[in-house]
Amino acid sequence: MTPDADVLVVGGGPVGLAAAIEARRAGLDVVVLEPRDAPVDKACGEGLMPGALAAVRRLGVDAPGWPLRGISYRQDGRVADHRFAGDPGRGVRRTVLHAALHAAARDAGATVLARRAEGVAQDDDGVTAGGVRARWLLACDGLHSRVRREVGLETAPRRSGRGLDRRRRRFGLRRHYRVEPWSDLVEVHWGPRVEAYVTPVSDGLVGVALLGPSGADVDDELATLPELAARLAGARPDGPVRGAGPLRVRTRARTAGRVRLVGDASGYVDALTGEGLRVGLAQARAAVAHLDDPAAYERAWASVTRDVRLLTGGLVAAATSPLRRGVVPAAARLPRAYGAVVERLAR
Repeated sequence: MTPDADVLVVGGGPVGLAAAIEARRAGLDVVVLEPRDAPVDKACGEGLMPGALAAVRRLGVDAPGWPLRGISYRQDGRVADHRFAGDPGRGVRRTVLHAALHAAARDAGATVLARRAEGVAQDDDGVTAGGVRARWLLACDGLHSRVRREVGLETAPRRSGRGLDRRRRRFGLRRHYRVEPWSDLVEVHWGPRVEAYVTPVSDGLVGVALLGPSGADVDDELATLPELAARLAGARPDGPVRGAGPLRVRTRARTAGRVRLVGDASGYVDALTGEGLRVGLAQARAAVAHLDDPAAYERAWASVTRDVRLLTGGLVAAATSPLRRGVVPAAARLPRAYGAVVERLAR
């Protein structure tokens, strides 16, 4: 059967659209399956770290936003600031970024179809999903990837002596507020149960993303963060609360026949250090470069995710343990070490 395309991208979020652009630049015919209308919103921190901003610009996209010059950890009056050594990042509202990437993918010649990727089937010559046949399939369909499940790469949650270990099952919530940004740093306010990421995204608008356990309420958790609560006092919420999670995703492998898992679908640690999009864009580039060599893609995936798995994984382990209260004081006492970690993950 003659394929409809060289590459079928499942999922039209930022990583899927980036994969489509990369494939078109490689001279491949591309079809993207995404059932939702653009622009697509998502609960996320919306901060493009310097490395992510450079990667987005490489794709021909320069979405407007607010300059981000560093990271500030804050807890009970303790502050640990680090300003980026090089170029700044940028706070960009998710819908603005998505619209720009969607337009760039269409301009590059990718075909975007409004449908779901149901019925994944593959053979030696190609793979079919959503009624489209292609030589390769890039699964960029997020944390709850349908493709990952259908091709058998899903990994069950780890078990502990008490059954399923839910202690580290973390979720994200995000709400925007109509208030003038007060900083060019991403502020991370550490509370008793959650971390609140404050990201300015435009004049008069900031996003607040909470990371923490299941069942968290935005207003209740903000009440435990007096500095941030005072900043937002009287600010009008802009739009609904959006949620995502659980954030921890493990996979058996990133390849199965002609299928490649890319972005959140391929495995996810946590959004705690803000590097998720940079890593996803690097995976998209690697997947296209190694379509015909699954072992090479596995090696590239391990390389681009190594810092996240080690550094972010360690920080998440501390945040979900009795060591939680010591994270910000330690960062304040050891500014060079804290800065080195921030720089490593931001680039």
